[in-house]
Amino acid sequence: MMSELSIREIVGADELRNSARVVRNAFKTVALEFNLTRENSPTHPSFMTTRRLREDRSRGARFFGLFLEGKQVGFVAVERADADLFYVERLAVLPEYRHRGHGKGLMEFAFEYVRANGVEKVSIGIINEQTILKDWYKSLGFVETATRQFAHLPFTVCFMEREIS
Repeated sequence: MMSELSIREIVGADELRNSARVVRNAFKTVALEFNLTRENSPTHPSFMTTRRLREDRSRGARFFGLFLEGKQVGFVAVERADADLFYVERLAVLPEYRHRGHGKGLMEFAFEYVRANGVEKVSIGIINEQTILKDWYKSLGFVETATRQFAHLPFTVCFMEREIS
């Protein structure tokens, strides 16, 4: 029997609260691995709040949730950076649902959304030291474009891009 799997836009206040929880719980593993705290990395997704999601939405970000039999198990945000580029942010799958293709499905959904909006390039930023994740993004066609150390972050950020034409 196939499980009911769907991706849909997050719009309501309850969905926004639930999405913040999904993002926090999904990124908690990263926070533990890299010893991230609210003090040394307050903007890390492991500390996501509903308020931050509302602020992102007010800037134009769109949110999509991955639902398995009605339960939200994943999340992705897309935001237009400029006329030729979208950011894909906060790709999140709850740990107990990983390694089943859900992250790839969310990324493919994001690519289709970007393409439908007339743009052919997406950009992401990840923790540079997350080599397994970096390799996964490379397997999806992303290439590294830059790394940068920010004074307010305890890790190096790796920027990656992908053409989706």
